[in-house]
Amino acid sequence: MEQLKALGGRAAWTGADLRRDQEGWRLPFSQQALAEIDAALRHAQSLGLTWEQVTAETFPLDVLAREIAHAADELENGRGVVQFKGLPVRHYDADALKTIFFGVSSHLGRPVYQSAKGELLGEIRDEGANVGQIRGQMQNADGTSFLSSRARAQSAAPLRWHTDRTDVVGLLAVGQAAKGGDSRLSSAVAIHDAMIARRPDLAALLYGDIHRSRLGEEADGADSIYGLPVFTVTDGCFASHYSRTYVEAAQKLETTPPMSPTQWEALDLLAELGDELCFEMELEPGDMQFLNNHIVYHARGDFQDDPAMGRVRNLYRIWLAMPNSRRLAPCFQELFGSIEPGGLRGGIHHHLTGVNAPMS
Repeated sequence: MEQLKALGGRAAWTGADLRRDQEGWRLPFSQQALAEIDAALRHAQSLGLTWEQVTAETFPLDVLAREIAHAADELENGRGVVQFKGLPVRHYDADALKTIFFGVSSHLGRPVYQSAKGELLGEIRDEGANVGQIRGQMQNADGTSFLSSRARAQSAAPLRWHTDRTDVVGLLAVGQAAKGGDSRLSSAVAIHDAMIARRPDLAALLYGDIHRSRLGEEADGADSIYGLPVFTVTDGCFASHYSRTYVEAAQKLETTPPMSPTQWEALDLLAELGDELCFEMELEPGDMQFLNNHIVYHARGDFQDDPAMGRVRNLYRIWLAMPNSRRLAPCFQELFGSIEPGGLRGGIHHHLTGVNAPMS
C-alpha cells in the first residue's frame, strides 16, 4: 500500500470543535417549522395513512424541507452530524410521533429495513434480561451469553464505538433515562488521521480485511461471515464500517481467519482515540439527530430507568439511504448491496421478500 495520508477537512472534527460551533450542527426547530410539521401530520392523517406509509409527498413541508436539504449537504459534505431540537414530543401520541419522524426523515433519504423482519423504525430501549433471546446471541465457551450488537442496543448496557449498516442513521429522543445513557460521537476521519500520526503501521492494518459475523442481522444467522476493511478511501472520499462486537463474534467461529495481536492492537487504539476525540451529550426528548455512518462513529453510556418517575430512555431509530451519498469501495457491495452514489443501498434484506426497503 502507498504511504497513508491524513485526510483532514471539516469531517475531521474533535469534540472541542463541536462544542465551539454548536450553531453549525444543532438546529432548533423554528415556530414556522413546528407549524409545518403539525400541518403535514394532519394531512397524512386525513389520507388515512399509517406512519410506515408516509412519504415526502404525503408529508408536505416548505421552509423545513429547505432546511432538511441543507442538512443533507452537511451530512455528506460537512461534519456528518445534524441535530434538530425542540420537537414537543409530549404533545403527540406514539403513532403521531412515528408519523412525524418518518415523514421528516423521508424528506432526507429513503428508509431501509433494520432487521430481517422488515423493521423500519426501531425502538431503542431496555428490553430486559432476556434481550439476547429476542435480538440475537451466541454462547461463550463458559456457557454465558454473547449478545449481538442489536441485543446490546436494546439493553441498559454501554455501547462501544460502531457504525450502522446504512448511509445515515436518525434518532428521535422520546424518553430520557433517570441516570446515564449519554450519547457519544466521534469523527472516524479524525480517528483515522490521529492513528496515521501515532501508529501508521496499525492504521495500515485497518485498510485490510477484518472479518465479522452477521450475528443478529440476516436470517442466515451468526455462521455467515464477511471480510471488510475498517478504513477505505474511494474517489477521494473516506468511508468506515465498524463494530467490534461483530468482529468478536466472528472469532468464535472455526471458519474465521484468526485475528493477529497487532490487528487487535489496532482496534484497541481506534477505541482509545474515539474516547479521546469524542463529543458527549445527553439526548433530550424532542431531539432529532442524524449521523453519516461512513464518517461518524457513535456510542452510548450505560443507563438506569425509573418507570415510576416516568424516566425511561426511549429512542426511535431510522436508517436512510441518501440520494447524495458517496461512492463506496467495491468491498462494501456484499454488505450494502450497491456501492453506487445516491443508490438504494444498505439496510437488511427482508427474510420473505429479499429486498432491503419497501417497494424496492
